[in-house]
Amino acid sequence: MTLKIRDTLTGRTTGLRRRPGRPFGMYVCGPTVYAPAHVGHARTYLYFDVVRRCLEGDGVPVRHVMNITDFEEKIDRKAAALGLTWRALARREEAGFFRDMDVLGILRPTFRPRASDFIARMVRVAARLQKTGRIERNGDAFYYHPPDRPGEQNFPVSAELAEHAVNEPGHPFPAQESVAGEFMVWQRQDPPLPSWKGPWGPGMPGWHLECYAMADQYLGVPVDLHGGGLDLIYPHHHAENEIALALDGTPFSRVFLHTAFVLQSGAKMSKSTGNLVLLREALTEGGPGGLRWYLLRPPYSQRLEWDRRAFVGAIEEHCQVRATFGRWLSGGSGGRVGAAEARTLATEVRADLLDNLGTDRAIVRVRDFALRLDADPSGQISRGERPAARTALRTIEDRLGIPLG
Repeated sequence: MTLKIRDTLTGRTTGLRRRPGRPFGMYVCGPTVYAPAHVGHARTYLYFDVVRRCLEGDGVPVRHVMNITDFEEKIDRKAAALGLTWRALARREEAGFFRDMDVLGILRPTFRPRASDFIARMVRVAARLQKTGRIERNGDAFYYHPPDRPGEQNFPVSAELAEHAVNEPGHPFPAQESVAGEFMVWQRQDPPLPSWKGPWGPGMPGWHLECYAMADQYLGVPVDLHGGGLDLIYPHHHAENEIALALDGTPFSRVFLHTAFVLQSGAKMSKSTGNLVLLREALTEGGPGGLRWYLLRPPYSQRLEWDRRAFVGAIEEHCQVRATFGRWLSGGSGGRVGAAEARTLATEVRADLLDNLGTDRAIVRVRDFALRLDADPSGQISRGERPAARTALRTIEDRLGIPLG
């Protein structure tokens, strides 16, 4: 049995497979490092963390790449307001981001390339795009205009745009459908703004080029799985995919996976708007186990409205589940529930996760098992069965990243 995912691009459910003789190549779009991470970021990276844990738990080697966007207009503005260079701010926030991810229990990516270290490769990508004859200048910026492509080759950017995009600063909806798919390749600018030598004078490459350049180096295009938050479909993943189609004649990825937003007061959490709950504050309150329990409860495709009372309830529920398993594993004369039931639970949780990443079903199943234990008068497992039961629970912990015992 293999992990099956609903491909965002085609809408079809498909099994994740790697190319023979190679690790499974997973490219997840990383942060733009100008401010601390919020719980919306955490939820996205949690689901991909579970994907990786499931694959590696089944013996599949994974090569996981996450880019770090360390130059961008938002970084420039924030750095100027703080009296820092763009590079100093980016390094500070990058370090803070990975500290928060470590506390949450997110496995570190195999590679964490910074955009500023990939300028030469991005320039080469821009030069290849220039040869298509589809780049036009608009003031100090140079844009690629994609050709019309048949359906299912790329994400829609017309009537369906509002289904997978967020109209917010940095991601505005296009004013005209005719330019919806265009994207910037080069922006002319001079220091102290980020600036390098390029094909159209000093400046910086467009954001979308970095992920193509990194994925092509570390994994090869098409990658096996690519994704991020739902808001990245447009314009970022549409543009990445167009680059791969234009330069390689193939989609950027064999399968796309996108996670739904965390909302607060009905609006998507966003660093741009300040509508957010900081990840480090949520971790302080709920701990990694409680926060993972809360954020993974809904299916990855379902939006989550942040509700502090529900969060507190999830923290309490997780603590109760841990206490129940702890009592059960302390060992005694033996109750009605033994190691065989724990092994069955582990098998069922694995099946839930392999079926379109059913974290919601898996967590409910673990909770219901704990309720069964609470209903057992003895409340303990026999000492002889304790090691086997602990091993079964550990496989669940490893896949969900949530401590249980």
